[in-house]
Amino acid sequence: MTMRVAVAGATGNIGRLAAAALRVQHEVVEISRSRGVDLVTADGLDAALEGVNAVIDTMSYEGADREAAEKYFGTATENLLAAENRAGVRHHILLSIVGVDRVKGNAHYYGKRMQEDIVNKGQVPWTILRATQFHDFAATMVDWSEQDGVAAIPPLLVQPIAPQDVADVLAELATGTPQGLYRDLAGPEPQDLVDMARRTNAARGRSIRLLPTWSSVLGVEMAGNVLLPGEDARIAPTTFDEWLALQE
Repeated sequence: MTMRVAVAGATGNIGRLAAAALRVQHEVVEISRSRGVDLVTADGLDAALEGVNAVIDTMSYEGADREAAEKYFGTATENLLAAENRAGVRHHILLSIVGVDRVKGNAHYYGKRMQEDIVNKGQVPWTILRATQFHDFAATMVDWSEQDGVAAIPPLLVQPIAPQDVADVLAELATGTPQGLYRDLAGPEPQDLVDMARRTNAARGRSIRLLPTWSSVLGVEMAGNVLLPGEDARIAPTTFDEWLALQE
């Protein structure tokens, strides 16, 4: 049966891929400011959700201030759920982060925890999918921290996943029944973030010196196993090596 599915954050990394995956069999509504829908002000939201069966929320926030992150995620999520309730949406799917309940002191994680709490207490039946860091996370960290040819990279232990694999699971969940808190979603194997950055730079032909340090964008609250998935995690198929081969 063809469904009408809305994707919040549809022009972002994961939202764009999820929309494309859904579009093969379903009707997709793209929710983003560039499409005339603003989650913070709620402008255009009611019209966008007319006849929508399910909503996938992949919105993100890149600021480093906790109060601003919580305000953004809180306001946008409350507006989205209220509009879904008015429209009779039957399923809300939220993309979150593995370890979000274990990491303290990070503004983005504070915002995502607030977002999860609002969804959990909301009236729209829901699924929360927590995924590990994406395969392009190391490249993002290099871009964030690089100054004068040197990038400060925290020595994180992660189990990265291909963005396409995340998008495919989100599309699958959107066409099913609400699951509550779904099991963790992760890539096939753990990786060292500094090594990931080195290999990604080499594949892309970038000459940037890497400085492993906790005095970077992310701190020691993310050290150890806190970013790794639970034992019952769903393991996606695409390895980091396979993804990296496409970057060359």
